[in-house]
Amino acid sequence: RLRVDHLGSWRDLSNADIERLRTDGVHFEWSRRWSVHRPLAINRRNHRKLLVVDEAIAYVGGFNVHAASSLRSFGSGRWRDTHVRFVGKPAAAAAMVFDCYRDVPPDWLPPVTGSLWLLPNRSRACRHRLRCVLNDTMIAAHSRIWVTTPYFVPDSRTQRLMREAAMRGVDVLLLVPGKSDVPLAQWAARAAYSRLLSCGVRIFEYAPRVLHAKTLLVDDRWATVGTANLDYRSLFVNDELNLIDESGELNALLAESFLADLCEAEPIRAHAWSQRKWPRRAAETIGWWARRWL
Repeated sequence: RLRVDHLGSWRDLSNADIERLRTDGVHFEWSRRWSVHRPLAINRRNHRKLLVVDEAIAYVGGFNVHAASSLRSFGSGRWRDTHVRFVGKPAAAAAMVFDCYRDVPPDWLPPVTGSLWLLPNRSRACRHRLRCVLNDTMIAAHSRIWVTTPYFVPDSRTQRLMREAAMRGVDVLLLVPGKSDVPLAQWAARAAYSRLLSCGVRIFEYAPRVLHAKTLLVDDRWATVGTANLDYRSLFVNDELNLIDESGELNALLAESFLADLCEAEPIRAHAWSQRKWPRRAAETIGWWARRWL
C-alpha cells in the first residue's frame, strides 16, 4: 500500500504512473487530496515518511522518495538526511499509525512500550502533545540540547526555552542548512539568530549540501528522529511522525552523526552576524513575516 501527499507529489506522479502502480498490485491512495467541498483541507499536509514491512520492520525519518535524496541520481551531492530502522512492537505500532487515517479516531496514540515509542500528531490534541513533549524535554535538560532541523521557524515558546537553557549552562547547539531548498524559510530562521546567539546558543550552518535531517538530542539518553521540523507547520498544522528513544542508544548514534556534521559546518559568530548588510536583514524580515505559512 502506498499513501502519498497530494499537494507535494501531484506534479511528479502522472495518471499513467499511478495506473501502472495499480496494475502491478499496489494499493495507491492520495492523502489530503484537494476537494471542492473542502478546499482548505489541503493545507494540512501529510508530511510523514514512513515505511512498514510485515508489521515487523519500520523506517521513519526525513528521507523523501525523490531524486534529490537518491545516491544514484545526485551522487555525493544528494540531500543530507537521517532515517532510522526499528523492529518489534514499535514497528507494529507504526503499522497502526499507517492505518490511522481510516480505522482509528484522530486522537489515537500508539501504546508506549518500553523506552522506544512513536509520537504522531494527526489531531490538534496530538500536535499539542508533540509540542509539550519537546518543550518539557528542553525544560528538563541538564547538559545538552542538540538540534538538527532543515527549517528552523519555531514558535516563541520553543525559542525562549532554548535561550533559557543556554543561559543556565546547557550546551545548546543548533545545526541548520547553509544552503536551503526553501530560501524564504532560511531567511525566517536567520531572523531568530541574533537573540539566540546573545543568550549563548551556538549556531552552525551545514555547508556541503542541503541538510534535511530532523533530530533532537537531550542530555545523554533522550533522542528523537522523525519528520517534524522545528517550524510552525510541523508543530501546528501538518501530520508528522517521530520516533522517541529514552534508553540512550539512539542518542549515542545520533550524537556521533551530529558531531561529524559539525565538522563540515560553518559557525555563526555573534559579532560577524551583527555586521551583515541591510539586504540580508530585509530578506530576514520578509521571511519572519511569512513564518507561520512556511
